[in-house]
Amino acid sequence: MVSVKEVPADVFIEKLAEYIKSEISTVTPPEWAFWVKTGVSRERPPDNPDWWYIRAASILRKLYLKEPLGVDDLRLMYGGRKNRGVRPEHFYPGGGAIIRKILQQLEEAGLVRKTPRGRMLTPKGRSLLDKMAYQIKKSLDIKPWYEMYQG
Repeated sequence: MVSVKEVPADVFIEKLAEYIKSEISTVTPPEWAFWVKTGVSRERPPDNPDWWYIRAASILRKLYLKEPLGVDDLRLMYGGRKNRGVRPEHFYPGGGAIIRKILQQLEEAGLVRKTPRGRMLTPKGRSLLDKMAYQIKKSLDIKPWYEMYQG
């Protein structure tokens, strides 16, 4: 069985974002999504018009790798260093409303569930990510690490 850990993250997130955009109707950016920054440490809103779907795919991947996760955990993962002019830079967490809204939409789609310790993937969500990883591994023809070193 192929795991999400076995495929490149950038390719996986890109393919999953395309799937979410075309197949899952509950995950859609709200009206305010095109004018907001993704965190205090950013200067401008994202340039990519599909950034909402990319963030949703990235959140699903992070939940697969390290569940359960809460909104505060994800805010720390999506945070960054803020340029404060001549003063020293400091870390600031990412925007919580974006993460919260995406998690709510993924719950509505049946891919994520809420637990007392945080959000976790449902069996449907885990199955979707495993199938996506299998398709990507098959299309890229990625060999296991141990086969690379055999003479």
